Amino acid sequence: MSESTRKLAVITGASAGIGTAFAEFLAQRGFDLMLVARREDRLEEIAGRMRTEHDIEVVTLAQDLSHEGATDRIMQAVEEHERVVDVLINNAGYALSKSGLQTPWPDVRDFLEVLMLGQLELMHRVLPGMKARNFGRVINVASLAAFAPESAGGLYVAAKKFMVSASWGAWLECRGSGVHITASCPGYTLTEFHDVLGNRESMNRMPKWMWSTSERVVSESWKACEADKPQVIIGKVNVIIKALCHLLPRRWVVGIAPKPIKARGYGGSNT
Repeated sequence: MSESTRKLAVITGASAGIGTAFAEFLAQRGFDLMLVARREDRLEEIAGRMRTEHDIEVVTLAQDLSHEGATDRIMQAVEEHERVVDVLINNAGYALSKSGLQTPWPDVRDFLEVLMLGQLELMHRVLPGMKARNFGRVINVASLAAFAPESAGGLYVAAKKFMVSASWGAWLECRGSGVHITASCPGYTLTEFHDVLGNRESMNRMPKWMWSTSERVVSESWKACEADKPQVIIGKVNVIIKALCHLLPRRWVVGIAPKPIKARGYGGSNT
């Protein structure tokens, strides 16, 4: 990759859903890719298709952000290929399958490492170089859940609130530097996430108008980032939902929250 003049995009959680959609979107626009996720076989499959269809260079890196040193290994891989990170898509994430109190603390800690600390560390490590080069794009894939009361989704909601706040803070630090940071806040998105979580049947009972595609999430997120917006809510319906979450009393919001969300306790449920 060292001879390429194309910009490099690093995408975490790239093996499915929104992460794969970001890979396709950026490949179509001529970016080289570094795809990071736990499933090496899925990454290689996606990488092969990207190379063939878009004639770009793609590196895959099987890493789990909950493991110590994962961010070091990601940055080392970038350096070994004599590249810099021009675009960072912080997309890695999941939800706990049981309520917080039913989940062993090591699993809760891993959850926080992936949804909060790992993403924050990657952003912290790439932003100085981006500012020095006067160019950079960072999209932190958060969630509409970030605007819900904690009691409606617990720890998942708290983690997403954290990333939205961290995105705003970084955006303020980088204003006018050519570096854009955006917290993307989609609602329910059609991915395999709920199949993995085991609540697909209950989620299928949600109204179809509440769902977005991964492609829409990616397109609107990139548009907002290019426009240097620190936050974007995906979909007009979700803009209304966010407003209601702020205007209605908390107990009302918790009462009308979909059962699949309330059932997760402080483990949360991905949107």
